Amino acid sequence: MPAREAVIVDTTRTAIGKRKGALATWHPTDLLGFTLKALLERNDVDPGLVDDVVGGCVTQTGEQGCNVTRNAWVAAGLPWHVPATSVDRQCGSSQQAVHFVAQGVLAGAYDLAIACGVESMTRAPMSTNARGGIGPFSPDFLAHTENTLGIQFWVAQVLADRFDVTREEMDAFALESHRRAADSTDTGHFAREIVPVPLKDEQGETTGETLDVDEGIRRGGTMESLAVLPPAWESDDQPAPEITAGNASQMSDGAAAMLIADRTTAERLGLPIRARFVHFAVLADDPVLVLSAPNPVTRKLLERTGMKVDEFDAVECNEAFAAIALMWAKEFRPDMARFNPRGGAIAIGHPLGASGVRLMTTMLNHLESTGGRLGFQTMCEGGGQANATVIERLG
Repeated sequence: MPAREAVIVDTTRTAIGKRKGALATWHPTDLLGFTLKALLERNDVDPGLVDDVVGGCVTQTGEQGCNVTRNAWVAAGLPWHVPATSVDRQCGSSQQAVHFVAQGVLAGAYDLAIACGVESMTRAPMSTNARGGIGPFSPDFLAHTENTLGIQFWVAQVLADRFDVTREEMDAFALESHRRAADSTDTGHFAREIVPVPLKDEQGETTGETLDVDEGIRRGGTMESLAVLPPAWESDDQPAPEITAGNASQMSDGAAAMLIADRTTAERLGLPIRARFVHFAVLADDPVLVLSAPNPVTRKLLERTGMKVDEFDAVECNEAFAAIALMWAKEFRPDMARFNPRGGAIAIGHPLGASGVRLMTTMLNHLESTGGRLGFQTMCEGGGQANATVIERLG
């Protein structure tokens, strides 16, 4: 059989809402279902041809429990014979969904499938799947980690110190994230990737208004206004004096979806071919310093492929914290104009389960608008893990 090629047909996302903001009245099942249906409709794809739907979601409990991806497909009124499943690789859940779907296409298991993700941090807040407030961790797990699991603010501080990332650098990076995201909004760049979401009232009825821009972007900030923000976490045993709400990602609500196909199938159906998947990697690192893995997974991918960072026309490293993105940049020294070039989670928001596809959506649109060819994406993930992906723009 001829070699198969996994290509991106199209990818889209909702505007990202702030926690308890404009999208708070959307049930996450319905928000993802809305996004899936919009993706299919804007490409005039028969949904019955989809082989599988793989969705990322982190807090899979309450309204996001019981396989939210399958529930979203059904809630959108799409054909029941199409299966769907939900995956949890923490913040990288939908990037992992992309890997699973693209690898399924390459293996011949799928001809046409969807990778997607959703998170309502309003309606399913972080840690609501914890038992009795102590988390899901077993005694054996805690024994292996020596009972030293780090609060993420503290972990970000430890890694900032390890890589000599200063408070001033973190605040400047955050300020630039907002500036880039605001500029991308004002120039209409983000409009090409955003599906406007109808707003609902408390009874679930549409109001006639829509959310068509990311709600968390802040304008007019200064280094002085960021400098006065207090630590986001204060603790005697796990201090994080330089990590603030200003240089950390936002808690958000949102969804994203990507249509992936075998190239031959896309050509046969007359679908656009926007990019192809070039390389994948996944790696786990320290389960205590849970945010450290983007660097070693990048080394793994570069070593396996022989690629160099300066080959990438765009690099996305998720801004869970400015410290993490700058940790990556300190080691790999990218051209900072190509690094999170449209801003990141500090400005746009971080709806956990949707962020992997959201980043790749933004990255692909940036490559298309600038004529770039190769894009690289990585992100830190709970449990000390990280994914890395390389795509090549074709359209």
